[in-house]
Amino acid sequence: MPDMSASASLAMTHLVTLAKEVDEDKVTPGVLGFIVFAVMALAVWGLMKSMNRHMGRVDFKDTPDPAVGPGKDTADTGAPGKTSQG
Repeated sequence: MPDMSASASLAMTHLVTLAKEVDEDKVTPGVLGFIVFAVMALAVWGLMKSMNRHMGRVDFKDTPDPAVGPGKDTADTGAPGKTSQG
């Protein structure tokens, strides 16, 4: 087990020295950050386009209530508390 702790401390030493070499005032996302952002933007655009297509296929017409029956007015159901006079 002493080898694991020695290699871990050596790795941490290298990481700390790499972190100190980077100028904190000049850190930018770089090309990789732009590529990741562009891929995510394209994925969102594709998902929105797909959602638009699927929403266009949806039929939003309500099915008639079978309790009302044909020929009856759906606004005047005779429910208590509702009056047919104004």
